[in-house]
Amino acid sequence: MEHKDLQQELEDQLSHKLSRQHLFQSDWDVISFAVFFIFVAMVLLLVILVLIRCCCCCCSDEKPRRWKVGIENLALEP
Repeated sequence: MEHKDLQQELEDQLSHKLSRQHLFQSDWDVISFAVFFIFVAMVLLLVILVLIRCCCCCCSDEKPRRWKVGIENLALEP
């Protein structure tokens, strides 16, 4: 009988705890969770982009071409 009583008591406590638990109690909780979730998602996205960039640059055998910066001055040509 003790085992049944203990099991029933645990089930009652668990259902009571789950029914009373409110994860978000106000609008500010929802907003702060959304901001935090967006921040974490952006950090993960940036890390993934950096890893992709590093893998693509390290795997290629070609040297990166240098782009000319500025305007070419033809008056300096002989």
